[in-house]
Amino acid sequence: MLDDTDTRWLRHSFALARQARDRGDHPFGAVLVGAAGNLLAEGANQVVNGRDFSVHAEIAVLPTAWRQGGEAALAGACLYSSCEPCAMCAGGIHWSGLTRVVYGMAADSLYPLMGPAGQLASLAVGCRQVLGQSGRPIEVSGPHLTEEAEQVHLGYWTQ
Repeated sequence: MLDDTDTRWLRHSFALARQARDRGDHPFGAVLVGAAGNLLAEGANQVVNGRDFSVHAEIAVLPTAWRQGGEAALAGACLYSSCEPCAMCAGGIHWSGLTRVVYGMAADSLYPLMGPAGQLASLAVGCRQVLGQSGRPIEVSGPHLTEEAEQVHLGYWTQ
């Protein structure tokens, strides 16, 4: 169940995903919010425009916050992602020390929108599967607001 704060930040991640799409990049956004409710970092995919396969939205925000305050800055922080974090991003979440992730669209809902080529290019491992292997508890909440989260992907993958 999402509270008003979760809903607000999750919708902010959707807006960042829309901005990424409008710039010609993959439509994913992420927001990192500190324990006090302060915005630590926000980002979007830079795979196409940044020409770097590793700059997913979730990965983009983690180093930004880490450089600003290290482990202390991330203590009690929450990552809001427009879509379920992939296996690479889930690994980054584990290594960052985060203990909570909230996401919009589930990966298994995204794959059908991507068409056969996108599905073949995907590493279909859910973030719960990866984060469940962590040596510390990481709360994963999602999918949420799925119809809103899906909107930014409609028509993108099959252009």
